[in-house]
Amino acid sequence: MGGPDVSRNTPYGVNPRGEAVDPLIVGHRLMAAGEYELALKAYYGAAAEHGVNVDTLSAVGSANLKLGRLGQAEKILRRALEQDPTFVPALNNLGVVLMEQGKNGEAKIVFQEAYALDSGQSDSIRQNLMRAIAATEANVYAPAEEEGEYQLVRREKGKYVLLTQL
Repeated sequence: MGGPDVSRNTPYGVNPRGEAVDPLIVGHRLMAAGEYELALKAYYGAAAEHGVNVDTLSAVGSANLKLGRLGQAEKILRRALEQDPTFVPALNNLGVVLMEQGKNGEAKIVFQEAYALDSGQSDSIRQNLMRAIAATEANVYAPAEEEGEYQLVRREKGKYVLLTQL
């Protein structure tokens, strides 16, 4: 069949003496291919093989982000940053999670930290930071509600009232 050294349980075409591919690399390749659920499973395998470290936590958080599991992604990415607060990929992905959740101010701070640690080398972090800044400024400088305009009305000497039309 395949010689005396090959077990009956060994799949055809597999070299049982060959080196296994690192599950973290497999997960990264699956993420690039858009197979986020399979990537998550590979990352769990990497955590079992390498231990729960900043790399595996960040990878699991990224997969959860891509799967739309924002609460889980935030929790896991924060755990990664507890282990290494300077890990730029985890900072960037946490910023993305926060933006998706509408926490623009906190996202801006996280992106600023990631950008500083990255020394401005990554275009994606710079773009994320610019989006977060724009989102926070849009909230501060947003026009009055559509229901009505605000008016400052003088009532007495030195006294003003802010009115709106509902």
